[in-house]
Parts: sequence; C-alpha cells; structure tokens
Amino acid sequence: MLVILSIGGSILAKALKPESFLAYADVLKEMSKEHDIVVVTGGGVAARDYIGVARSTGSNEVECDYIGIDITRLNAKLLISALGNAAYPRPPHDYIQAEEALSSGKIVVMGGVIPGQTTDAVSAILAEYLKADLLVIATAVDGVYTADPKQHPDAVKYETMTCKELVKTVMVTEMKAGSKSPVDPLAAKIIERCDLETIVMDGSDARNVLQVIMQESMRTEPLSKVHLGTRIKG
Repeated sequence: MLVILSIGGSILAKALKPESFLAYADVLKEMSKEHDIVVVTGGGVAARDYIGVARSTGSNEVECDYIGIDITRLNAKLLISALGNAAYPRPPHDYIQAEEALSSGKIVVMGGVIPGQTTDAVSAILAEYLKADLLVIATAVDGVYTADPKQHPDAVKYETMTCKELVKTVMVTEMKAGSKSPVDPLAAKIIERCDLETIVMDGSDARNVLQVIMQESMRTEPLSKVHLGTRIKG
C-alpha cells in the first residue's frame, strides 16, 4: 500500500524529546518493508506558542501560518534525522516535490506547504494527489467524537462514520493558524471529495499506528472491533 501518515506535533514533539522521534522512526522502518510511506509532521505546542507570540506582535494570519509551517518542517527534519538512511534527506516543500522524493524508494517526511492548510489538510491533498491507499491521522485523541470529549464528558466516539458525517462534525472548527481539531474542515472536505479511506486514531504509542496499518494491509479484523480509532469511509 501507499500510506500517508499525518503525525500531530502534539504527539511527535510534545516535550521535544528524542525518544518520541526514535520510536516513530523504528515503526516507520518496519512499515516501509511492506509499504510506501509518506509522513506529514505537525507543529504542535511549539507552533502554537510561536504563533501566539506572532499574533501578539502584530502578525496577520498568513504570517502566522508561515511561522507554523517553519515549525512543522523542523519537526520533519528531526524525524528524518532519526530515520537516518531510511529517509529521503530533505522535507519536500510541495506536492510535486513529494512525488519526486517518493520515487527514491525512501521514507518521505515533510511538514506544511502553504498558508491556510493544516498538516492534516496537506496529508489529505497529498493522499489524493498520489492516489494513496490509506490516510492515517495520528493525533492526541483516539478518534472522532460527537463533541470535544475534553469539554463534553458525555461525547460519544464514532467507531465508523461516513465522509459526510465527518464534514458535518468538524465544520464548527475555527479556521485560524494553530487551531486544534481531530480533523480540520479542509481536510474533511478533501477526504469527502475523493472518498479517501481514512483512520483517525491516538498516535501516542507508535506501535499502535503500526498495528492499524498492518491490520489494514491484511484485512483480518475490522478496526471497529479493536477500538484503536475511527474509520472514515464512503
């Protein structure tokens, strides 16, 4: 399979420790034995902190987006470093560069691309552009809920949902640099328009991401039975 993996910065660089990058590097190397992998890294807390300061000093949203993109690319470079020779040596800066990098046979790692697109949106557009078999969004929550579970304890997690249901659920997200949502509205619309098979899951443990992707390749047990995330299809 060709798998596009979006790893949230809140997962990969929550405390900016090498262990997180090395754990994902080990898992990505294992995945790459059977699958082609492109990873898109988020900015996380560092990006939101920098964006907060930028806003306070007068930056507009486009300028804030560019700052966030810089941080996502720094996280990409750290993951490339952890991957060593298994990785394409530089983060692609656009979708065409990503396609060219993929032809190297290496694991490709990139960050953001242009203002107005979160790294989830970048991942969805990239998956459409490259005709990927699967998009996995590894984030800080274990799937998509009917409401923010941190603010609404009675929120219910979707085990499976349609693309249209995903769009309806996330359209309330505010479109600002550094906004937080399991899947942002633009990414959801891209997933809907190309009917992209997607899994949103808790990426805190890199081995769980490996389990889900290997499970998808073997098709032995539906994700809804193992409760590792939300499957979005059709």
